[in-house]
Amino acid sequence: MRFRLTPRETSFYDMFAASADNIVTGSKLLMELLGADSSARAEIAERMRAAEHAGDDATHAIFHQLNSSFITPFDREDIYNLASSLDDIMDFMEEAVDLVVLYNVEELPKGVEQQIEVLARAAELTAEAMPNLRTMDNLTEYWIEVNRLENQADQIHRKLLAQLFNGKYDAIEVLKLKQIVDVLEEAADAFEHVANTVETIAVKES
Repeated sequence: MRFRLTPRETSFYDMFAASADNIVTGSKLLMELLGADSSARAEIAERMRAAEHAGDDATHAIFHQLNSSFITPFDREDIYNLASSLDDIMDFMEEAVDLVVLYNVEELPKGVEQQIEVLARAAELTAEAMPNLRTMDNLTEYWIEVNRLENQADQIHRKLLAQLFNGKYDAIEVLKLKQIVDVLEEAADAFEHVANTVETIAVKES
């Protein structure tokens, strides 16, 4: 790591860690959704909305700190991209839960649980990785594994689409379910964007 003669704002690390921890909360709510009946889903959606609002607050705090800091721990653009991608993950997870409730989906197609399991694992890895931004240690395995998980998510998504279009569902139900599985796929993509940004930061700081 390059030696620096100037002090750097360190609160960014704590804020990134808090944002990632909140994503773990969101992934756990997604897991809850799988086993919940329709009457319990509205309450889960309320808690997910609260988590999404907490994520927004964390993102705004990072942006405020970025705008008010003369010295930053790494490039401003990378800080912005990392915060934005973390926020995107929460937005997509909240949207998926909200759609399940709004569309009154009785049963999610087989395979959605695999999508959510991938997201939960990516959330855990991301939360573990954020504190390591301080030292840039032990990050390579993180972005490699998240990229592998995103490839796995792609395969699950394609299988889900094939299932939705196999004639089992009517046209309206296909539209509803496809939007849900597409949003979950976007969440997986957002995890990969976070990992790619971390890799960019680590390369610049090496």
